[in-house]
Amino acid sequence: MKEQVKTTNAPAAIGPYSQAVRKGNLLFTSGQLPLDPETGALLEGTVEERVRQALSNLQAIVIEAGATMDDVVKTTVYLADLADWPVANQVYADFLNNRFPPVVPFRSPLYLWGPLSK
Repeated sequence: MKEQVKTTNAPAAIGPYSQAVRKGNLLFTSGQLPLDPETGALLEGTVEERVRQALSNLQAIVIEAGATMDDVVKTTVYLADLADWPVANQVYADFLNNRFPPVVPFRSPLYLWGPLSK
């Protein structure tokens, strides 16, 4: 049986989908943008701030499901400019590399939507 996961600590789904769905011990999350969970507004800040917000939104959903970021197995990250990869990668490490021994989730090289101010 599938179970919808929903939290007010991440932006609400704005279409006919869920923030996440749990099926047994698997959790499938929807993609997360750098949206403020309270206002739904797109965060307009640095690449670091925007990636941090998107991953904070993801973390809130994962926690609501009763898991932690250490349970994450795969992520997909979209960037508008690959020159931003070092900054995005550092924020990613803050959320997903706090393990020993280090076992990083498989990932594909967060679409940062809109103009950026660095």
